[in-house]
Amino acid sequence: MNYQPEIAIVEANTLTCLGLKGILEEMIPMATIRTFHHFSELMDDTPDMYAHYFISAQIYVEHNAFFLPRKRKTIVLASDSPQFQLSGVPVLNIHESEEELVKNILKLHQHAHHDGYPVKDMPPMPPMQPHQEILSAREIEVLVLITKGLINKEIADKLNISLTTVITHRKNIMEKLGIKSVSGLTIYAVMNGYIEADRI
Repeated sequence: MNYQPEIAIVEANTLTCLGLKGILEEMIPMATIRTFHHFSELMDDTPDMYAHYFISAQIYVEHNAFFLPRKRKTIVLASDSPQFQLSGVPVLNIHESEEELVKNILKLHQHAHHDGYPVKDMPPMPPMQPHQEILSAREIEVLVLITKGLINKEIADKLNISLTTVITHRKNIMEKLGIKSVSGLTIYAVMNGYIEADRI
């Protein structure tokens, strides 16, 4: 069975929708991501078919009757508001950098599935590229430290290697994987088991 999860983004802000959709498509290439600018558009679709709902705080408050029974599948797009933390609804702070957003989405995913939320028929993450080269042990060490947010100088000090060597490893990692951003490297490292989302 070829299961393709579907994810709904319900947010009036077009840029927020497009940005989150791009991040999710990069993280979960097998998923279908649909965007809705109004709750009524979601209701006109088949609202219960979605594995997750990424929704604005205002939509959550206005349509609490729909989302409260689905709070395990709902992620509120807001500032890091204590109001939502107390109600047990996961919150994604949309005012963070792309790298932090990716880390927090990975953490939300990991906690949801480790806390017993089913991943029925969910296929394993596909490999990044069939032609990708395998990273050396040292490149993996550098990759893990990059995902932890260390800068080149800190990596050099931690691994007791020169700054030039770190820069070369970093360049080689990005070339081998075809990934140009730190957030992309973070996704790769978590999805391939080099680091747990809680450790970044």
